[in-house]
Amino acid sequence: MPPAKKIEIIHQDENIVVVNKPSGISVTKDRSGNPDLIPVLAKQLPDVAKLLLVHRLDKDTSGVMILAKNTETQSLYSSGFEKRLFKKTYLALVNGAMIHNSGCIKTPISRSRKNPKVMVADPKHGKPAITDWKLLADFGMIALLAVSPVTGRTHQIRIHMSNVHMPLAIDPLYSSTRPILLSDFKAKYKVRRGREEKPLIERLTLHAYQIEVPDEGGLQAGRYIAPLDKKFAATIKMLTKHNAEGEEAFLDPAFFDAIIKSKPI
Repeated sequence: MPPAKKIEIIHQDENIVVVNKPSGISVTKDRSGNPDLIPVLAKQLPDVAKLLLVHRLDKDTSGVMILAKNTETQSLYSSGFEKRLFKKTYLALVNGAMIHNSGCIKTPISRSRKNPKVMVADPKHGKPAITDWKLLADFGMIALLAVSPVTGRTHQIRIHMSNVHMPLAIDPLYSSTRPILLSDFKAKYKVRRGREEKPLIERLTLHAYQIEVPDEGGLQAGRYIAPLDKKFAATIKMLTKHNAEGEEAFLDPAFFDAIIKSKPI
């Protein structure tokens, strides 16, 4: 469903609009019949004559997106993404044992022949795909990662993390649809009689947190950060509060403060 509240505008100038896309809104028309991103923004920004996509996010992924206000800027920024000039950093809640603190995944990816809606790891015939990741916090059963896709393949982070046995905690296509509950990790938690426990979060646990634009090739340098929505932020807070190590679950406690306050990481 489209978001009930206005889409957060992170930055706007004469050439670009940077937004915090909510989970659940598609960047292009889909079969749901719900409005996609640009028509929603057009109503919100009636003084902007044109809005053009320069990159994409999955429908269920939230976070920072850059849109162009004219074709020249669209071409410039699209070229920047193709040339891998921008550094993109996502926050991901994943399942799995954390054996290492960082890594680089280089498994090629292709579209599944059995199900065209999903991607698969395909070392022989897939397109090159590179994903860097870094552990921010190990909560035990769930971990928080900072993930930077070097390439921009469809579902790249989702399939790469699943392929190395660190799938997103919630991902209907590649792992689990089960929501994260406070009772999963809070000791002696009890649901009141006659009530059903409300999930902390029940959507895809992936958020495009930060994009860094270089002062290169006509681009205007900038760092744009999309604050986490309330449920995603609350889930990280509860995982931090109720795991055995507390805030020491973070490899660097400064990361917790930065994420909650929407600062650079």
